[in-house]
Amino acid sequence: MPILTVRHVTTYRYRQPVSFGEHRMMLRPRDGHDQRLIEARIDISPEPSSFWWLHDVFGNSVGVARFATRGRELRFESTMRLDHSPVEALDFRLEDHARSLPFSYSVEEMPDLARSMERHQPDPDRVVDRWAHGFMRPDGPTGTLDLLVAMTRAVKRDFTYIPRAVRGIQEPWRTLEMGSGTCRDFALLMLEGVRSLGLAARFVSGYLYSPGMQGEREGSHVGGGSTHAWVRVYLPGAGWVEFDPTNGIVGNRDLIRVAVARDPAQAVPLHGRWKGFPDDALGMEVSVRVTEEGDPPAPELRARVPALPGA
Repeated sequence: MPILTVRHVTTYRYRQPVSFGEHRMMLRPRDGHDQRLIEARIDISPEPSSFWWLHDVFGNSVGVARFATRGRELRFESTMRLDHSPVEALDFRLEDHARSLPFSYSVEEMPDLARSMERHQPDPDRVVDRWAHGFMRPDGPTGTLDLLVAMTRAVKRDFTYIPRAVRGIQEPWRTLEMGSGTCRDFALLMLEGVRSLGLAARFVSGYLYSPGMQGEREGSHVGGGSTHAWVRVYLPGAGWVEFDPTNGIVGNRDLIRVAVARDPAQAVPLHGRWKGFPDDALGMEVSVRVTEEGDPPAPELRARVPALPGA
């Protein structure tokens, strides 16, 4: 069981001292049988006047900070250590009735899965619907896991990953049209695609461990240096299974789960408010480094986000 360390630093800078409103952060990994949090620390500068934790409607840990001071810089540094147990999706056991599509969830499961089965994004010309149904076999039953693996790998194969500094997520139809996007765009596309097939799926925000970035080891993934996003699909018998379309990963290997939500807007890693003139904002810098104990020193990757009206 590898022990991973995640160091995530976000720094906002301003032209002159501004006042800070409430900030909420979803940076603490979720405990479970496949990952266990050993320790977690968040250092915030300037020091908040109050800070507390809460669980949201999905059971995610949310840190809330309020400030009484002004400043030209606001910095959040989160450091976490955790045991991570890779689980391959092919090791999961599906119930017989769920081995091929279409299938129905049980009466007991439906009330809790219903909102995760609904489409949340516009698809005016049904391009996402046609894309997803293109993975169904025309000449017989389609294996459930076969389809999900094929869809995950098709996104990695057919789309170009392009980091985007502008905040927000592309509509899935636009991602199909452009053939490119970020990890959050690809996760949203797959989320809507599997929902169009009648499956329950949720959006996941977290971190990506990329062994190939730590030296000469193989296995480098796309999307390191910032937070990462992927999808969970509920499969009877296996439960919630991870699919990362950006890297073609099936199962939780190298994926550190932090926040799980029905919609991407419910899983924003860090957001808050500040008060000042619009041109006071100089931008934001994000640095994420994930290492395994025993790895050689890794370069620290930074992503710069241009100034926007609001922190």
